[in-house]
Amino acid sequence: MIRVLLADDEAMIRAGVAAILATDPGVEIVAEAGDGAEAVELARAHRPDVALLDIRMPKLDGLAAAAELRRTMPEVAVVMLTTFDEDAYVAQALSQGASGFMLKAADPRELIIGVKAVADGAAYLSPRIAQRVIARLNSGSLERAAPARERIDALTPRERDVLTLIGKGESNHDIAKQLHLSSGTVKNHVSTILTRLGVKNRVQAAITAYEAGLVDD
Repeated sequence: MIRVLLADDEAMIRAGVAAILATDPGVEIVAEAGDGAEAVELARAHRPDVALLDIRMPKLDGLAAAAELRRTMPEVAVVMLTTFDEDAYVAQALSQGASGFMLKAADPRELIIGVKAVADGAAYLSPRIAQRVIARLNSGSLERAAPARERIDALTPRERDVLTLIGKGESNHDIAKQLHLSSGTVKNHVSTILTRLGVKNRVQAAITAYEAGLVDD
């Protein structure tokens, strides 16, 4: 069972998202918050697997709440669920350690897919957001290629294999199957990769893999 915390200052939005998630028997809403500060408090109390956060909330906005959750409860996968898709918001969310960025206007099925992906250790971006991120990478890929390759030099061959699959968007479960490893071993590899690359999350690691040429366009 995937345990989810939902934070949004609009009760109707919370009800709608909860109703969508309730259609999947493998997902459970364990807490709902109306602002970012309450979301952090409830996360400490309930220790969810996934925290779905709106960006614009009172007391503490979603981006600040995401940063606090990643600092104090790194085991909680943070996903921004918002109507705002400006590049600045996407960049800040990913830099704060969010594992996903989804739009409220997206297909409801995408919400469940995204929640399951991040709960399984993968990263998830709404397709519209992912296209923009890739376009931005392409626009400056040559400038970033050499630094990215230098960073991956610190990885072992097996860690590079894992990073390549992270770059392709694979979850820990899928990586374990493809490389014939246990899920625990993959989780340890991922933790080491993040540390050696100096990145906060799988999205940033995937970007590094892309820039270093480990992942084809």
